[in-house]
Amino acid sequence: ALWACAAFSVYFFRDPERDIPAGERFVLAPADGKIVAIKPFPEWRGPFGEPLVRISIFLSVFDVHVNRAPVAGLVQTVTHTPGRFKAAWGEEASQENEQTLLHFATPDGDVWVKLIAGLIARRIVCRVTPGQKVEAGDRIGLIRFGSRVDCILPEATVLRVRRGQSVEGGTAVLGVIP
Repeated sequence: ALWACAAFSVYFFRDPERDIPAGERFVLAPADGKIVAIKPFPEWRGPFGEPLVRISIFLSVFDVHVNRAPVAGLVQTVTHTPGRFKAAWGEEASQENEQTLLHFATPDGDVWVKLIAGLIARRIVCRVTPGQKVEAGDRIGLIRFGSRVDCILPEATVLRVRRGQSVEGGTAVLGVIP
């Protein structure tokens, strides 16, 4: 049993190299997992008052949990909010669960990523700081043992994914910012 737990832990914390697609204004998936929601996000507005859309990705314990920058840009803010530890596939997890919000500024529009703890996940590790420049696909953090990642984009983004689709962090293109 001890060997099985050790083997699962090694498997869980894997961090494979990824071939990052090159393309201007691409928004890459910040995490491996299944898209559980694509919804308008009226709670917030972009810096110029533009409407936003939220893409939610559920990470099971079998997915890679290293999170990646969806865009090249400047990290504006990193905000950690304590909260609950509800099942991450549920809609309420985006508002109620413990989370870390990262705001990326790009010349084409701002993008936000929420790293959200889940039922089993109790630790969010953020590896970027405000003022840091990142490239699309750079490693930005890790959520341990099951979680959810929300990517919040300008509503004008031309989406290339659908609900129920599985995506791979740093390689799948969620959309293109016009």
